[in-house]
Amino acid sequence: MAQRGPDFATPVRRVLIAVLALALLGLFLFWRIDSPRAEQMRTAMIDRIVPRFEWALVPVTRMTQMVAGFQSYARLYEQNQELRRELQRMSAWKEAAVQLEQENSKLLAQNNVRIDPALTSVTGVVMVDSGSAFRQSVLLNVGAQDGIIEGWATMDGLGLVGRISGVGNRTSRVVLLTDPSSRLPVTVQPTGERALLTGDNTPLPLLDFVEQADNVRPGDRVVSSGDGGVFPPGLLVGQVAQGSDGRLRLRMAADYERLEFLRVLRSHPAEAVVDSQAVIRGGRRDFIGPLLPTSPVDAARATDPLDPGTAP
Repeated sequence: MAQRGPDFATPVRRVLIAVLALALLGLFLFWRIDSPRAEQMRTAMIDRIVPRFEWALVPVTRMTQMVAGFQSYARLYEQNQELRRELQRMSAWKEAAVQLEQENSKLLAQNNVRIDPALTSVTGVVMVDSGSAFRQSVLLNVGAQDGIIEGWATMDGLGLVGRISGVGNRTSRVVLLTDPSSRLPVTVQPTGERALLTGDNTPLPLLDFVEQADNVRPGDRVVSSGDGGVFPPGLLVGQVAQGSDGRLRLRMAADYERLEFLRVLRSHPAEAVVDSQAVIRGGRRDFIGPLLPTSPVDAARATDPLDPGTAP
């Protein structure tokens, strides 16, 4: 078995460590001396040593810059996420503002509709559109408790929409003019031609029974005529249009695609004449008009107001 030689590395290592510790201690004590000469020596040492060790400080500087950049990136990322959340909240507020603006414009449009001053109205909100392939109608959130009566006309902010066809306590149903069961007497302006608006479950209902179709042109204004007491006269319905089938149709003034608010017009029928005797009264029912005198005596009696036989 080979024998080991003397170990010189351990004592040398210990000596170097001791010398390094003493040098560091001396440097620390020298650096702590508060003396002008020591300060000049420290300044001279820094001026000579530090510039020569710039290459060694480059990794430290780069690492410090990387850490500062990462911190700045983290702050920018947090700000970006906060701005995204704020943008989402602003988008929700923008959508709400747009909806409110649309509702406000429609309500203002209803206020600008010119109708007979004798007609009052009740405004209701469209709750649900119950239109189908066989029936065109909507539901309103006003009913009998609001004084709604079946048969009253309804309008949006642009034109006539339909009529009340069913009334509940808090809701009512509106049959649209495009419903196949709808029939409305109308007047074409400016010619004054009479016609019948007939719904056929399409956006452009038919104009039937026109008195003189040659006097009607596309673009003519159409209003309700008031015939039959169905609707009040003079309500805007739409404009005449030429259908693809060559028949006269009506382009509705009301926006049927966006029915949100409807105005129910309070219209009361004209007073019916029950007792005709209370309207027409006469002395002699076999002859209407002044009596013709047949002789001078009869003529004198006819002009004498004191004669009881004189006709009134």
